[in-house]
Amino acid sequence: MNLAAEKSLNGGRKRRKDGLLYELKKNRILYLMCVPALIVLILFCYIPFGGVWMAFTDFNVVDGIFGSKFVGLENFKFFFSKNSMGWRVTYNTLVINFFGIILGTIVPITIAIFLNEIRNKSYKKITQSMMFFPYFLSWVVVGAIIYGIFSTDVGVANNLLRFFGKNSVSWYAEPKYWKAIIIIANVWKWSGYNSIIYMAAMSSFDGSLYEAAKVDGANKFQRIFYLTIPMLKPTVVVLTLMSIGRIFYGDFGMIYGIVGNNPVLIDEVTVIDTYVYQTMRTLGFSYSTAIGLFQSLMGLILVTFANKAAKKVNEGEGLF
Repeated sequence: MNLAAEKSLNGGRKRRKDGLLYELKKNRILYLMCVPALIVLILFCYIPFGGVWMAFTDFNVVDGIFGSKFVGLENFKFFFSKNSMGWRVTYNTLVINFFGIILGTIVPITIAIFLNEIRNKSYKKITQSMMFFPYFLSWVVVGAIIYGIFSTDVGVANNLLRFFGKNSVSWYAEPKYWKAIIIIANVWKWSGYNSIIYMAAMSSFDGSLYEAAKVDGANKFQRIFYLTIPMLKPTVVVLTLMSIGRIFYGDFGMIYGIVGNNPVLIDEVTVIDTYVYQTMRTLGFSYSTAIGLFQSLMGLILVTFANKAAKKVNEGEGLF
């Protein structure tokens, strides 16, 4: 057999081994194990995609999804018209989520670094448990705690103001305070949980680097700023990218658990998700589906561009 024929034969064998059928045969047990999950994914995630067509129709139950009148982009136009709250709820959602991402990154990292530096194991466990406890509270319970703080008559905040000779504030009648209150409540609830993720990342750091820095005369704060924080960067990038992907989504339970149906505050804190719930009952499924599709597309666009930016600052590593 000449050299050219041998190369051709080897190339054919290599292609067969690299082919799809060879892969399926070699790992058939693993692929069979994935079949139930794939069936569930198709049934509950991909088949319902047909419902997105409602966003472009004037849906009615009698004609069905594909028989209803086609209206094109009219639902989207109405969302951003002057008669709609589209711009307002989008602004509220972005502001709450933007500051939630910023503070929700800084605070957990700070907690994780401080806990990591604690050498008393008993104190460390107690502190970590206390930090983690808010994660288990429902937003209804958090709303009750906030009411106990900001209640006009018996709230802790007004009692402190009166103690220092200041006038009481009708917190539940002052919309301007509630974006900040909701952002702080959100950060407080999730910081303990997120700090554990960062502590888990720090547990894999090479201890010899810290020993070498200590021998070179670096103090504790220098070791934190020049070793711990840079090595946390990949974890921060991944978690931030995941958060950016949902920046157009508001936490429905958070808003309703804290504010409820208070008509005075609702315009200031209504996010896209709560607006979808309200419009679903009044303006129908087509309009609410259009808003949901807008959320999904904007989230996809943002996370794609954010991932490209992250790769430039994180040595080529990103979410995908």
